[in-house]
Amino acid sequence: MFVDLDRTLLRGASGPVLGRALREVGLLEGPGLPGEGLLYAAYDLLGESLATIGLVRLAALRTRGWPEAEVLRAGELAAPTLAGMVQPYAPAALAAHRAAGRQLVLATTSPEQLVRPLARLLDFDDVVATRYQVAEGRLTGGLDGELVWGLGKWRAVAAWARARGVDLRTCWAYSDAVFDAPLLGAVGNPRVVHPDPRLRLLARAVGWPEEPWDRPPGVLKLGPFELADLLRPVLRPEAFPYARFVLEGLERVPGEGPVLLAANHRSYFDVVALALVVARLGRPARFLAKQELFDAPLVGPLARALGGIPVDRRGDPAAALEPARRALEAGEIVVVTPQGTIPRGRAFYDPVLRGKTGCARLAAATGAPVVPVGLFGTEAVWPRSARLPRVTQVLDPPLVQVRVGRPLRLAAEARRDPEAATARLMAAISRLLPPEARQGREPTPEEVALATPPGRASA
Repeated sequence: MFVDLDRTLLRGASGPVLGRALREVGLLEGPGLPGEGLLYAAYDLLGESLATIGLVRLAALRTRGWPEAEVLRAGELAAPTLAGMVQPYAPAALAAHRAAGRQLVLATTSPEQLVRPLARLLDFDDVVATRYQVAEGRLTGGLDGELVWGLGKWRAVAAWARARGVDLRTCWAYSDAVFDAPLLGAVGNPRVVHPDPRLRLLARAVGWPEEPWDRPPGVLKLGPFELADLLRPVLRPEAFPYARFVLEGLERVPGEGPVLLAANHRSYFDVVALALVVARLGRPARFLAKQELFDAPLVGPLARALGGIPVDRRGDPAAALEPARRALEAGEIVVVTPQGTIPRGRAFYDPVLRGKTGCARLAAATGAPVVPVGLFGTEAVWPRSARLPRVTQVLDPPLVQVRVGRPLRLAAEARRDPEAATARLMAAISRLLPPEARQGREPTPEEVALATPPGRASA
């Protein structure tokens, strides 16, 4: 498996980070080359160009006389920062190839002396990269071999494969750049990752699959923005004048790292209430929902484009939760309703919340904290008996309360006893609800009817 570095494995260009590390060890002084910042900005947005490759060639000339030991030290300094730039879904892809017994090789135009520490940190098996020429412990300003770019990268990878008796037709290669087309065409399993416009056209013409590493498959992205990012400015309480919202405790949601946001389920309008929470948080979030939602025309494709995760409860439970596990490992928020479905009829008024163990099992698998969320009042906007929300209530909109609790660390308990961990979570959610939701009572026939889906007998 051969993996390109910039804009493929990493979210952007490694050059600025490597430059800072070289300055830190005293090898570079003063500002960078003229126009360097603009070139890197254009590179991050549009991909590789002849101008950026020209910058790489000029950079080699500046290295004349540098001690190789200091260059290697700069690579060590840069490695942790570069590791923090790895695309969120790349680790899972690399792990899958490792599990299949494939060697991982970083194939990049960047200098081998600077990126090998990163490859070692990320557990790559080898590096195929441009190498600065060294004489008597110092860089000469020239290259040891050709620039590993375009045809040069293909030749370098082919030489690596020949030396090890590897057939490229059995290999995989990942890249974002049209200049890597010779390499992609030489392997049996080419994949394009965050392709530049020309590579996207070529890939579609020849049938090379696109595999995003910055988001889950199926999530729509326009430039640097997901569809959910574009909708965030309009996801405000004012957009729903037929409901009044009280949102409390959002500051309790961790600002980074994986998070399971677990809420009770009272109405189809819960999705709106939770979407308002996620919009305020400003972080990538994935919603778990029943497979039936994604099978529906129009709604299904939109749910996928927004990052929804279908859960097919008829199949293998572990497989159903796998996309959610990957999202958590990518450091994202996963929103889940442990009850699975809205209680109906008399069960809707049961003060004891009962959940399925999926959320606990995700916490056990990933170590992600679970943040309980109590929802109340959404059923007044969209009762279970209605096919659509009550959008005419603008003169006297019902109150929707959303309360976020303190994060729970359930992983250890969930590994021992997922049922007990689930009960603890549901109790935490229940404590966030108003007293009227936690008191048992006999509902009236009218209330039972409101909590019963249309066309179903009241229970």
